[in-house]
Amino acid sequence: FKTARVSCEHVIGTLYTQLMLTSYPSALSVCCSVLFVSRQCFMNSILQCLSNTHSLRDYCLHNSHRRDLNNNSRTNTALMEEFAKLIQTMWTSSSSEAVSPSEFKTQIQRYAPRFVGYNQQDAQEFLRFLLDGLHNEVNRVTVRPRGTVEDFDHLPDEEKGKKMWSKYLEREDSKIVDLFVGQLKSSLTCSHCGFCSTVFDPFWDLSLPIAKKGYGEVSLMDCMRLFTKEDVLDGDEKPTCYRCKARRRCTKKFTIQKFPKILVLHLKRFSEARRTSKLSTFVNFPMKDLDLREFASENINAVYNLYAVSNHSGTTMGGHYTAYCRNPSSGEWYTFNDSRVTPMSSSQVRSSDAYVLFYELASSSRM
Repeated sequence: FKTARVSCEHVIGTLYTQLMLTSYPSALSVCCSVLFVSRQCFMNSILQCLSNTHSLRDYCLHNSHRRDLNNNSRTNTALMEEFAKLIQTMWTSSSSEAVSPSEFKTQIQRYAPRFVGYNQQDAQEFLRFLLDGLHNEVNRVTVRPRGTVEDFDHLPDEEKGKKMWSKYLEREDSKIVDLFVGQLKSSLTCSHCGFCSTVFDPFWDLSLPIAKKGYGEVSLMDCMRLFTKEDVLDGDEKPTCYRCKARRRCTKKFTIQKFPKILVLHLKRFSEARRTSKLSTFVNFPMKDLDLREFASENINAVYNLYAVSNHSGTTMGGHYTAYCRNPSSGEWYTFNDSRVTPMSSSQVRSSDAYVLFYELASSSRM
């Protein structure tokens, strides 16, 4: 009976959305704002960026998440339900309205108690907790396999990466993973014997150090190159070489083995020691055709287009979050500032306040 009920609700939800799109074309034209108290603007900023993530928005609007919730034996599904309801309300309400997120707030605070209260928090940390919570509730894997140690070191790197990705999907497989998760390759090369070992890890976002320049502007590509540059591990950092069986000076380098459909780039503006200082460096990032092929492990296309930015203005002591988002339907850009939604020019999107960048893989790069 539960399956039939959920299936019926899914059909009704899909028909409702289709009716809104056909009978009221403007209903899904602009996402409305979310009514948070002032110091919870970090939530609003991230929610606006996610609500303008085309595939995630449609996953919620069409009630496709219900299918995954129904196939999941876990009883706690309230966070995904409330997130989907919030997205649906944001896209089917008037753009002049501000919707209340109280039920969603209750669930995210239950999942991650660190967000209880009204203190300002970090938007990127909130994004990570939220995506993790949503993934756990719509994970298609209901029974995780027992952990087994398999040796893939004899395989070529490309095949090893695919095997490791398949192993990951045996445990973590959801719409959230489909969209946001990529695979990073770490190569460790012994300076003594030349042996190279590789490790493959999933990533949900990339935290990029902000490059320093004596002159000229800093570009996003500068930050990517700094993130992937070869590091020397020496002294106390010397790892043990698999071939030498001894601690050796090594070099370590990151490349991207698998690019996600949605690439989230976090600019590390805050000092890691209690966020005591902030870098306000202007980082020039492309709106279209961000070509990341030089950072790929294999020869593959990886071109992205920007669709959302979470901004942080002010200082570590008294900052404010806003969002700039490109409407998935019209392609127009909007500013989301607390309860206000206003159109903006694409020329205004780049600023020294940019903190978390959301890029979508161009259709020409999808395999």
